Amino acid sequence: MTSSDSGSAVPRLVIAAPSSGSGKTTVATGLMAALTARGLAVSPHKVGPDYIDPGYHALATGRVGRNLDAYLCGPELVGPLLLHGARGCDIAVVEGVMGLYDGAAGEGELASTAQVAKLLRAPVVLVVDASSQSRSVAALVHGFVSWDPEVRVGGVILNKVASDRHEVLLREAVDAVGVPVLGVLRRAAPVETPSRHLGLVPVAERGSDAVDAVAAMGARVADGCDLEALVGLARSAGALSCAAWDAGEALVSSPPPPLPVPSPGAAPPDPLVRPGRPRPQAPDGLRRRVAMASGAAFTFSYAEHTELLAAAGAEVVTFDPLRDEELPEGTQGLVIGGGFPEVYAAELSANEGLRKSVAELAFSGAPVAAECAGLLYLCRELDGLPMCGVLDAAARMSKRLTLGYRDAVAVSDSALAVAGTRMRGHEFHRTVVEPGAGAAPAWGMRAPERRVEGFVERGVHASYLHTHWAAEPGVARRFVERCRTS
Repeated sequence: MTSSDSGSAVPRLVIAAPSSGSGKTTVATGLMAALTARGLAVSPHKVGPDYIDPGYHALATGRVGRNLDAYLCGPELVGPLLLHGARGCDIAVVEGVMGLYDGAAGEGELASTAQVAKLLRAPVVLVVDASSQSRSVAALVHGFVSWDPEVRVGGVILNKVASDRHEVLLREAVDAVGVPVLGVLRRAAPVETPSRHLGLVPVAERGSDAVDAVAAMGARVADGCDLEALVGLARSAGALSCAAWDAGEALVSSPPPPLPVPSPGAAPPDPLVRPGRPRPQAPDGLRRRVAMASGAAFTFSYAEHTELLAAAGAEVVTFDPLRDEELPEGTQGLVIGGGFPEVYAAELSANEGLRKSVAELAFSGAPVAAECAGLLYLCRELDGLPMCGVLDAAARMSKRLTLGYRDAVAVSDSALAVAGTRMRGHEFHRTVVEPGAGAAPAWGMRAPERRVEGFVERGVHASYLHTHWAAEPGVARRFVERCRTS
């Protein structure tokens, strides 16, 4: 099979399940690895906002794992974003989220795997945990097949099958429903994928252990599934009428609002800005240098953010706050995404040189965008350990999980957006920041509860809210423009 010349016709499959815990991550990641091992260029995708699974997908395929989230980006971008990621690929494999029909709370099918499958005109493979049942599996599969006639369940993979006799009973039951069994995975010791307070441990923290885990998933799927039948099913996906998303075109079609012009008699410069300290210049004098946090403590980032920044005129360079003692030379803007600073608080605190470098950049008025983990890193302290001290706030671990989609509006003009800009986002953390908002909050939450959250100070925009900039490309352009004018 050769790379598809027509992106809209790229073969594609959605790997779904009746519920979380059925084994869809193992099957999806394993299928990506098995097909890649057979020489196919596989485009990996994940339904929903999750950052961790795409890391395993990237390891399985050698390509960037990308998210398809109809809540964060809107249903109209699901197809274009898939085609963007699948350029030059032979097949796209999409891992679902939760149960097939589970979506954003109170929003019907919005952001569900079923909605994404329909938007992609892609067949669904249902991964069923068959332990502790035999003929009853037919009722379960029949229910999922018939619930929404627009969702095409093209096959079933039976997981956690106990024996040859168990397999025979299950196959007889599913055959009666008229859905082919495309794979059987026997009950076995689970592939080693350790979890902690926010789910799987990211690939960046596991090194060779993650490589071994992905290889084991690939071997299980290759041994237990009919790969030819799965590829054949993927080829039956309907053509898409949309064009592939492109960062440059997105910026052109979505110009940002103008930068605010200081009025005569405006307040004097912030006294925290270091007087007489010149702003660094980009080495080439043209493109603005934006540093982006990476490494084990900051693993959460959507690939489209980097692509939009680059299209807006930025040179994006990465740095690791656990290792690098200062920001990259010539840094003019800083992006610190999500991750697990609470796990690495001692190491981050011990890197005093970088903490000072980040604070100096922030106090100079340069644009800084910090989401969730980035917010914690900019605080005065995290669990009692000194952080960057950019924000007069303290962060600590909490027993309470904060999780869910958010409908938000920008409260204050910032390096990312003007007040009144509406965006959708996602929160996912077990930490608390006190106070929860500054004098100029970042966001006002419209749903599910009304509150303000986050901080806008100097050029800093810091918040718990994860957003997907493809939904509002002007965010990236505004950020880069601030690098030029700050």
